Amino acid sequence: MNAATNLLTNFRYVTFDVVGTLIDFEGAIKDGLAHIAAKESVELDGEEALSIYRDARYEPGAGLFPDDLGRCYSRISEKLALPDTEEYRLHMIDMVGNAKPFPDSVEAMAILKKHYKLIAMTNARRWAFEKYASKLGEPFWAAFTTDETGTEKPDPAFFHQVFAFVEKDGGSKDDILHTAQSQYHDIGISRKLGMTNAWIERRHAQTGYGGTIEPTEFTEPDYYFHALIELAKATEEAFSE
Repeated sequence: MNAATNLLTNFRYVTFDVVGTLIDFEGAIKDGLAHIAAKESVELDGEEALSIYRDARYEPGAGLFPDDLGRCYSRISEKLALPDTEEYRLHMIDMVGNAKPFPDSVEAMAILKKHYKLIAMTNARRWAFEKYASKLGEPFWAAFTTDETGTEKPDPAFFHQVFAFVEKDGGSKDDILHTAQSQYHDIGISRKLGMTNAWIERRHAQTGYGGTIEPTEFTEPDYYFHALIELAKATEEAFSE
């Protein structure tokens, strides 16, 4: 962590990237593909599949997450010799739409909810977000999905909609701690917009960027943790002083 712990008491809101920070979408992709591969007697490298997914996700004409998993599966199947069927495309959308929280997410969000107003900022569609929120214990005070914003992070317009919402509550972006695992979608742009951020490096024990696009440059975060529960515990410590 690069900032003094007691500064955590200065925030009124914590905004979250949801998919990849709170919800294990990479695990859902691997599990979904492993099911297909086992059924088809095909050997599968999960990390290789994630790299193909990552490239497919950022092709021109990509759709909204997780609906776009059907199209992405077609790209993965072509590379990994899996059958490209409508059944399997729908299977992958369903698997990722029902992805589970990371093991620490529910506990961490319950702790953070005691101290802040929690706001979801997700590149997922509303139908998937509602499933994720339910599995997380409905911790959010407010939520912004691609269905409401009409855009995806790292578009600054997504963030400005949240700033305007917070201003109506009497706050400002200076009252927000933006929390995320994606350097590309969240940490870099939040820095450029003058926000304080916390990087949750979920893949700290793994090489590469998995299913998330690699940033053109690395952004040093204000706070750094391997897991969300570490931020939650630091918050408890800060507010107990």
